[in-house]
Amino acid sequence: MGKFKKIETSIDGVYVIEPTVFGDNRGYFMETYSAAEFAEIGLNYNFVQDNQSKSSKGVLRGLHFQKENTQAKLVRCIKGEVFDVAVDLRPGSKTYGKWEGVILSEENKKMFMIPRGFAHGFLVLSDEAEFTYKCDDIYNHEAEGGLAWNDPDVGIDWPLGDIKVADLLTSEKDSKWPSLKELKETDLFKELGDIS
Repeated sequence: MGKFKKIETSIDGVYVIEPTVFGDNRGYFMETYSAAEFAEIGLNYNFVQDNQSKSSKGVLRGLHFQKENTQAKLVRCIKGEVFDVAVDLRPGSKTYGKWEGVILSEENKKMFMIPRGFAHGFLVLSDEAEFTYKCDDIYNHEAEGGLAWNDPDVGIDWPLGDIKVADLLTSEKDSKWPSLKELKETDLFKELGDIS
């Protein structure tokens, strides 16, 4: 049996990954990535960049994508808890405009595998969260794109709990991303290019 369990979601190509955790009275040990083990479960990625962020409760980052140097991402929360979301922007996809979300935490140790062609973001649910992700292409500032986190046509069900919408913390950039309809009008499909 492999060290990673791949769980299908409602969107083709998006998976929740559960690592095997070895625990005893000292604590625990787990592999968080192995190219060979991932290939064994049908996930063949060549990750070239690792990123990490720290955020406080109510921070909402996203929804982000790149029009060039499109990135597949393997994400996880190493401290605290977040609600992580991927929105399908793949041209011709039967789930175009649909979203999938999962709670990632230091407790459940789950990871989220998001292929190219998706907008990605997360909401911090704990007092503080540290979030890491592996990317299979470089960050390209000139190719930044985004989707409004609160687009009613996408309809993400953010688990706000006791967080008030007015108290959400977003960057100025993230508060101004267009809707899905507006993205379509900007020839997003042509800009995204080959996302396979």
